[in-house]
Amino acid sequence: MVAVASRDAARAEDYAREYGLERAHGSYDALLADSGVEAVYISLPNSLHVEWSIRALEAGKHVLCEKPLSRNPEEVEQAFDVAEREGRFLMEAFMWCHAPQFGRVQELLRDGAIGELRLVRASHSFTADDPRDIRLLTELDGGSLMDVGCYCVHAARLLAGEPDRVYGEPIRNDSGVDVRFAGTLTFPLGVVAHFDAGLDVPAREELEVVGANGSLRLTDPWHAVTPRIELRMSDGLEVIEPSAVDAYCLEVENLSDAIRGAAEPLLDREDAVGQARTLEALFRSGELAAPVTL
Repeated sequence: MVAVASRDAARAEDYAREYGLERAHGSYDALLADSGVEAVYISLPNSLHVEWSIRALEAGKHVLCEKPLSRNPEEVEQAFDVAEREGRFLMEAFMWCHAPQFGRVQELLRDGAIGELRLVRASHSFTADDPRDIRLLTELDGGSLMDVGCYCVHAARLLAGEPDRVYGEPIRNDSGVDVRFAGTLTFPLGVVAHFDAGLDVPAREELEVVGANGSLRLTDPWHAVTPRIELRMSDGLEVIEPSAVDAYCLEVENLSDAIRGAAEPLLDREDAVGQARTLEALFRSGELAAPVTL
């Protein structure tokens, strides 16, 4: 990591000093003009993700953009079109699935450990009580579905494919932000996923994957600080403890390896577009108070 940019030069300098970075820029444009920067991580509010991803790509930078890239699939397609035109990588930063824990879940499913996949259940919530928090601002595309529910949706999609029907139920505060969001996704082969997300309830993280013969339960699925998989079968419980590795570091290494030609990006255009399409359908379902077919 060699540089940081902020709208405030003093803040950028403070950050660079704290983390030992070589350069601090007082604007995002200045960082994009820095020839010593090969790739950028975009950690801006949701509403700015696509705009600055495109500007970075057009400046010749590879991009790791914080999730969710967008709730608009057309915008996501546009960003990846620019990446292809510029010959640069663009990856959505869903760090959770880079952790060895999720790789082990995928192995267990492929090996038939719990039989045919039938059901996915996920939750992600915490309390955001600062009214200035960007997660609670409608103009910055905040809300529980975009901030934490997107993890649940992403997990269901990675496990079961693309949904063909969704139903979403938002609970909004006085500002119109969905502070809670519950949803159901159905998939072509009969798999059903249920999830709930919240910004005004206690911290909760859970992922359960249910098959015809058993289930897998993860108590720390999204951050994997204390990874643990409970394999539950009719004859008992087996606890699997994958290695604890910083998933944020792993996603950066994956992009770096891709840039160097040593690996493929774990998450690609198809995944990002499918994620945006599903989020858009869930929001539309919430507005219509009815299921939406994709």
